[in-house]
Amino acid sequence: MPTVSVGRDRLFNALGKTYTQEEFEDLCFRFGIELDDVTTEKEIIRKELHLEESKTVAAGDDEEIIYKIEVPANRYDLLCLEGIAQALRVFLGEEERPTYNLAEISKKSMLKMHVKPETSLIRPFVVCAVLRGMTFDEASYKSFIDLQDKLHQNICRRRTLVAIGTHDLDRLQGPFSYEALPPADINFVPLKQDKNFRADELMEFYRSDLKLKKFLHIIENSPVFPVIYDSNRTVLSLPPIINGAHSAITLKTKNVFIECTATDLTKAKIVLNTMATIFSSYCGRKFEVEPVEVIYSDGKSFVYPDLSVYNMQVPLEYITGLMGVSLELDEVTCLLNRMQLRSEQSIVNAEQCNINVTVPPTRSDVLHPCDVMEDVAIAYGYNNIPKKKLTSIKPLALNELSDLIRLEVAMNGFVETLNWILLSSNENSHMLNRDDDKTVVISNPRTSDFEVVRTSLMPGTLKTVAYNKDHPKPIKIFEVGDIACLDGKRDVGASNRRMLAALHCGANSGFELIHSLVDRVMEVMGTPFVPAGDDTGYYIKRSDAPEFLQGRQASIIYKGKCIGIFGIVHPEVLSNFGIPDPCSHLELDIEFFM
Repeated sequence: MPTVSVGRDRLFNALGKTYTQEEFEDLCFRFGIELDDVTTEKEIIRKELHLEESKTVAAGDDEEIIYKIEVPANRYDLLCLEGIAQALRVFLGEEERPTYNLAEISKKSMLKMHVKPETSLIRPFVVCAVLRGMTFDEASYKSFIDLQDKLHQNICRRRTLVAIGTHDLDRLQGPFSYEALPPADINFVPLKQDKNFRADELMEFYRSDLKLKKFLHIIENSPVFPVIYDSNRTVLSLPPIINGAHSAITLKTKNVFIECTATDLTKAKIVLNTMATIFSSYCGRKFEVEPVEVIYSDGKSFVYPDLSVYNMQVPLEYITGLMGVSLELDEVTCLLNRMQLRSEQSIVNAEQCNINVTVPPTRSDVLHPCDVMEDVAIAYGYNNIPKKKLTSIKPLALNELSDLIRLEVAMNGFVETLNWILLSSNENSHMLNRDDDKTVVISNPRTSDFEVVRTSLMPGTLKTVAYNKDHPKPIKIFEVGDIACLDGKRDVGASNRRMLAALHCGANSGFELIHSLVDRVMEVMGTPFVPAGDDTGYYIKRSDAPEFLQGRQASIIYKGKCIGIFGIVHPEVLSNFGIPDPCSHLELDIEFFM
């Protein structure tokens, strides 16, 4: 979950009350967040510079205490001090829920953002807003920038889905245009620079920048780059890389123009709402945001931000039933109001009482009645909910079967392992001497070690042996886990299968031990050994899988279908994984027994 660093004294000042550390920890727990760490600026710098305990950074005045607060990943409104302080004040009943409004301005008078058709080739959407009469100090300015960084790392998925640009509106001239041009046609002075660059030159310039180089891949291979201009052809930003220096925000900025370019319009609107609503508290007219009209090349136009609320009907019985606590209607509405969800009685009859819940634009995490129930539970206090023993809950049948097989294999002397479900493409196929055309490939993997979803448990068990090859022999390990394969019949395009894998490694192959394990597992499953062609049980027949030795492997046939394979691992495969000793391996699809 995201961790937000805030100055303790500034936070307490915003809350209007001072707390001891224990008192604040208790408040965080009651609200559903957590005080993760207490540190100082010097301590943070010391850790970043990897200084020893005995060494310190430059001395200064009394250090500010920093609270690191862990917040839920879907609570984007809590990613800065302003959002946390406001939510806690409402939670404590010291402030009413804020009501966010759009400035009353005619469409003719609105700032315009014209979107050119070429943007559909790279980043098709843009949403905008204006904050008027802002009053920044150093702390609020830093918080404004930090919120953008937190959103970029979280919902924006490192700027791939959404990129935020904030600008000093007084240094620009509307209307604006959002375009996509060849890199050589874009020239501007980027933020914190005083030299003019072409966009293609910037790609090379930022390749050595520790912060920005990780975003270059998003657009660098595109024939066109997204760019935003004002009416004087001044570049506002080259999203998602860098803003222009001309419109950089300073402490003296009074009017802020916010633009969010995106490949996901829904997330762009959430990000814009979060930025605009939280910092509208610093506007000349508190909680008021000026809208901007976005006009597309096909003539369609939209006004952003959308600060409308939406209503949700939630039965009182649904809330109290899931919580296991009997609450009156008035109690529930009061608890919801503390969580910034306006609520009131909707329908009352002999059979059902509904609550009309109004969800504000800041609470994009509320999507279902269960989210409303969770907020009621938080405000009520999880510690106040009586504990009950659940007697009607049973594990899934597949999990029960998996546990049964785990127990049986363990009693046969095998040690259970747990391996990554992601691995490299090379490990999943070529190192096993095979090509797999049903592999689920990960888009933009962070590392070459996690490129695909495994289609077999075999690479994991072999890697485990490779990393423990100095362990006393024999090594007998097993794993019960999922694999994934492409499946056009599923709506997500892939399906999972629960598999059993077992491996023996020693001075000899141990083929007979793996074969006996097959017989024991099938016996536990109540599946007798039968002659070939008989569908009442299982039998084995010769196979020719490339990962096993020819003539030393067999397929397991159950009800006419191949459900597994076992054999002596091919020496070339063992060499690929760096294993010097012979091994035998079993892999079995246990979902066939369901």
